[in-house]
Amino acid sequence: MSPSRSALSVVTANGMWWRAGLPIALALIIWLLPVPGAVDGEGQRIVAEDGMRMLAIFVGTIVALITQPLPTAAVSLVGLSIAMITGVMPLSADGGAAPPALAGFSNSAVWLIVAAFFISQGFLVTGLGRRIALHFVRRLGKSSLGLAYGMAATDLVIAPATPSNTARAGGVVFPIAQSLALLEGSTPDSTESRRKLGSYLMMSTVLVNTVTSAMFITAMAGNPVAVDAAAGLAGTPVDLSWGTWALAAVVPGILSLALVPWLLFKLYPPTVKKTPDAPELARSELAKLGKVSTKEWLMVGTFVLLLALWVLGDRLDISATATAFVGVAVLLVTGVLTWKHLANDQSAWQTLVFFGVLVGMAAHLNKLGVVPWIGDRLSDSVSGTHWLVAFGVLSLGYFYVHYLFASNTAQITAMYAVFLATAIAAGTPPVFAALALGFMSNLFGGLTHYASGPCAVIYGSGYVPTTEWFRLAFIMSLPVLFVWIVIGGGWMYLVGI
Repeated sequence: MSPSRSALSVVTANGMWWRAGLPIALALIIWLLPVPGAVDGEGQRIVAEDGMRMLAIFVGTIVALITQPLPTAAVSLVGLSIAMITGVMPLSADGGAAPPALAGFSNSAVWLIVAAFFISQGFLVTGLGRRIALHFVRRLGKSSLGLAYGMAATDLVIAPATPSNTARAGGVVFPIAQSLALLEGSTPDSTESRRKLGSYLMMSTVLVNTVTSAMFITAMAGNPVAVDAAAGLAGTPVDLSWGTWALAAVVPGILSLALVPWLLFKLYPPTVKKTPDAPELARSELAKLGKVSTKEWLMVGTFVLLLALWVLGDRLDISATATAFVGVAVLLVTGVLTWKHLANDQSAWQTLVFFGVLVGMAAHLNKLGVVPWIGDRLSDSVSGTHWLVAFGVLSLGYFYVHYLFASNTAQITAMYAVFLATAIAAGTPPVFAALALGFMSNLFGGLTHYASGPCAVIYGSGYVPTTEWFRLAFIMSLPVLFVWIVIGGGWMYLVGI
């Protein structure tokens, strides 16, 4: 079967025409709409036709990422090819700048994500991530609540250098949590069995992962995209360093990590409260792993070096992207990773294509004045209200519209810059708005069983039915939002952010 026929088969199989038809229809509607008057950030009339056409292609691409007629990277390439062939994103540029069609592939935020993906391979290849998890289980695992905190601690420790929240939750935490559930005879075969322990641990794993993802720029692949969008905002650029983000997130993050397993334990209690066999299982597995290997120690040393450079990057004038590549180089030189590990990391290369296209599209929309124009329209809808009220409305809208998205990054790319520009125009302090919306870009990742990669992994285990997922995730979102926006806002004020 030819490659083109295979792709066509993917689109047409099982009545899937609507998955391709819906984004195409929406793109055509926007393409044919009357062009609204708009001006760019310098007050000059833009080439409005190009702006509307770019918006049509961008919306069609985002909707296709939701409906998934093709895999994510393939959808992105189709969107880019349409933008190039129509001339909306040309392959030429003036003044030595990168051509608009390829500008996203020269973006430092995109390469930061790719490099961090490579670094996270070290935790999996060396077995260090699994060893860390087992140590926490050994010390905290005498109760089901303790097990949840042990999994949370594991997620937190490896989060700063693991931008794939799916790899973190699915590759490190989930296998341990599943083993612990099975140890207690908790399987997804019946309600009675899954509720013994598995349902609680799985839901806790998902919700905790959204918190750890929000705590560091490098803990979720979409965070650098948000940082880049904030820095490129027309008129009011906001610069967010790795250290600033981490400082702002540390208090709401730690409070949320303490709150989520405990509150979920009250709302969704496992029938097995004590797990006396779990620490012994962890000891047994640790014994099989043996002593900490040289490569694991090298991974620890590299991790500490990365954290130091990320925290001190502003003072040393070293960018986060440069730091990440230093980490990759150290792991290659020391033999912790090989080029084969990097070449076989499909997630990293797919991310390069996916983000390179979408970041380029979003930047071009901003350049054409479309993002500021949409921001003005949204600002009009909240004009005349206090900025606290306006930001409350905007942030809740931004958070819960994720019910329509199947990817954190897709929503960040489509909506973050627009909502940030609107919030700032309404009077919200720029840094607070940028950080708060950045945090929410992670926290909504557990709202549905399709909200993010970790959700797909956990839902596939069969421990949490759809109805229970939706109910619990919504209820849990309310106190978590309060912690991050209200308490977190107060913390940011205290430390001068």
